[in-house]
Amino acid sequence: MKYFIVTFGCQMNKSDSERIASVLEKKYIPASNIEEADLVVVNMCSVRQSAVDRVRGLLPKLKGKKSILTGCILKKDRNQFIKDFNEIIDIEELTKEKPKHSSDFSATIPIMTGCNNFCSYCVVPYTRGREKSKPAKEIICEIKKLIKSGYKEIWLLGQNVNSYSNIPFSELLKKINNIEGKFWVRFTSSHPKDFSDDIMKAMKDKITPYLNLPVQAGDNEILKKMNRPYTIKQYLDIIKKVRKIIPNITISTDVIVGFPGETEKQFQNTAELFKEVKYDMAYINKYSTRAGTQGAKLLDSVSDKEKKRREKILNDILKETALKRNKEYIGKEVEALIDAQKDNKCIGKTKGYKTIVVESKENLIGQFIRAEIISATSWGLKGKYINEK
Repeated sequence: MKYFIVTFGCQMNKSDSERIASVLEKKYIPASNIEEADLVVVNMCSVRQSAVDRVRGLLPKLKGKKSILTGCILKKDRNQFIKDFNEIIDIEELTKEKPKHSSDFSATIPIMTGCNNFCSYCVVPYTRGREKSKPAKEIICEIKKLIKSGYKEIWLLGQNVNSYSNIPFSELLKKINNIEGKFWVRFTSSHPKDFSDDIMKAMKDKITPYLNLPVQAGDNEILKKMNRPYTIKQYLDIIKKVRKIIPNITISTDVIVGFPGETEKQFQNTAELFKEVKYDMAYINKYSTRAGTQGAKLLDSVSDKEKKRREKILNDILKETALKRNKEYIGKEVEALIDAQKDNKCIGKTKGYKTIVVESKENLIGQFIRAEIISATSWGLKGKYINEK
């Protein structure tokens, strides 16, 4: 009997799927695709309507198979799929085992789950519940075991990772930094209201210079409607400070276009923010109404056509600013961790989480390398492998 897991959503969902795999492998063996599987588990995400629609699109492939639906599921979405799946199981029931990591050198560790913020567009507090933090000792122990097993990269995950409450998040980073071994640590996702000076100062050595700091909108009035408790000035102050403390930091963001009532002027404020910050990467999403949120009470007044136009404008700005920032690396040496290789081309991520491609006949997957950057695009770097043997 074979199983296959389909995962939608964020890194937290992907991490959950690794734990689901550990549960399933007590009775099943993994299949390489849906077609050859006897059991299909769909780990869904109700955060965006597009993800819900993709689950609907999978249904024809599930006919004749045993199927389970789990994940971050709103009650409304759960109800519409009751007849389509053999079982709908709460994610907590399927994630009690240690994960079967999908990579031999990169692992994810959820350090907290849930969210207390209740942003008006987001369903996470309703699907994941309130914030709960894993004990620091348990996290440290798990990381030490992974490092001894040869893992090179650890992702600390949380819907609002900076609000980790067992000990101050900055103290957790310091404890991790003190663990012996050669490895990198990344974390996501951060909230501007919780990203403190102490966290900035703790981002050194093994804590990589990469920060995803979602702004969601570049206009103060829209931020208020979103229930995001900061102003654009406060957000920019954080950006300026973190770049002063960590000059080589890579910064990405999340943003929503077409939030209910967003005017052209308010959108242009977001466009201006993109020009000012000069992000290395941005995850741009078109607003979609989610039942049960405060945003669902507002009229979705921006047309889909207009949302697409605004999305393109931000992508065009991002493409230009990211290219300029990436060109600054040309001629410099960087460290990278290789995670894929094909036809003598090795693909990986730099310490600052930029995609890099180098040519090498050696199998470098799972290895740290050094490379001299010889060219750049908006979305990555091309490097010359420096063989240090």
